[in-house]
Amino acid sequence: MTASLAGKALGSKGRQMPTTVSRATKPVSGIEATLTLRDGPIFRGTAFGANSNISGEAVFTTSLVGYPESMTDPSYRGQILVFTQPLIGNYGVPSNKRDEWNLLKYFESPHIQCAGVVVADVAEQYSHWTAVESLGEWCAREGIPAISGVDTRAIVTHLREQGSSLARISIGDEYDADEDESYVDPGQINLVKRVSTKAPFVVEAQNPKYHIALIDCGVKENILRSLVSRGASVTVFPYNFKIQKVADNYDGVFISNGPGDPTHCQETVHNLRVLMETSQVPVMGICLGHQLLALAIGARTIKLKYGNRAHNIPALDMTTGQCHITSQNHGYAVDSSTLPPDWKEYFVNLNDGSNEGMRHTSRPIFSTQFHPEAKGGPMDSSYLFDMYIQDVMTFKAAQEVYKDNRPSQFMLDILSKERVGVQPEPLATSA
Repeated sequence: MTASLAGKALGSKGRQMPTTVSRATKPVSGIEATLTLRDGPIFRGTAFGANSNISGEAVFTTSLVGYPESMTDPSYRGQILVFTQPLIGNYGVPSNKRDEWNLLKYFESPHIQCAGVVVADVAEQYSHWTAVESLGEWCAREGIPAISGVDTRAIVTHLREQGSSLARISIGDEYDADEDESYVDPGQINLVKRVSTKAPFVVEAQNPKYHIALIDCGVKENILRSLVSRGASVTVFPYNFKIQKVADNYDGVFISNGPGDPTHCQETVHNLRVLMETSQVPVMGICLGHQLLALAIGARTIKLKYGNRAHNIPALDMTTGQCHITSQNHGYAVDSSTLPPDWKEYFVNLNDGSNEGMRHTSRPIFSTQFHPEAKGGPMDSSYLFDMYIQDVMTFKAAQEVYKDNRPSQFMLDILSKERVGVQPEPLATSA
């Protein structure tokens, strides 16, 4: 599709960020690199990707596929992503092709979001019909350092036993203990502020039946796709937007995923609390959205020892007794023992017993810790979007006076068609 045609197409006009990334470098290859876990072991390997040093929180994912989707997931902002799959990069990196709603087909956001990448073995030669560049070339273009040739099994063993750790990737430099003071702790930063749009934008569905207000805490492209493909146009608002003031103009409210500690988002928590006190609109939350919803009803969240990041985690539906294999990416969880009486636990993690969802006993409000949109798979729980749309349809049909909340042409003309004011930057230097 040409640029002129894309501008006339339905759907999002793309959450386009600047095409030039200020931290891009030439690809490095064959240079020694070091991964240092703070208060832990040092791993020496070979650099690929960008020629730069970074620090962040080291976490691991056991997903076998979907590294382009994982690396572009805003929930990984500020984290050094360790892949347990031994070989990464074998199918290369796809293009930034867009679908019929002009959403990115192969990425969850326009840029790499994680701070760095750690693999046992990187494939320099790739093979796939969608690929346009190698993993190393992509990382260099995006300014992301990466290291291969390290024992990722030992790294994961340490993280499982000791918990998630601050870490550094140093290219061409030996570890210096004096650098410990310069570690950046993403847990102390409001990461949602960095990844959320700074102004509303709209994603148009074809022949929309409903209009959803989405609170952007770091929304993935496939969440937007899962809504617009079901006939709902979506207006995306900044994370701290006073959604309670406009909720009556929408058929539902949705709270997206996002990075970091949910307690940093007190504005969002307050707005959600007021929303539920003043409106009967259906609400659904995913991942961080689930945690923020829990905080809004007076429950507590806890930090997990090393989090859950994978595409194969079993979650038990407490209402049906069915088990679903789910995709997850989170380091915090809701303490289900603190849920108020009118809220029930919806899903439970069958690996560690942690909470995976909640629902109101009488109102159309529910949320999940896992990702039912699951780009990269599995799709076991995608039916939850159908349930949400059913709640929206029922709510709309029950209104005494019918309101056509679909976006007007005036709104479509004045709202941006892309995420506004968001550009990936190293956490140590960003404002």
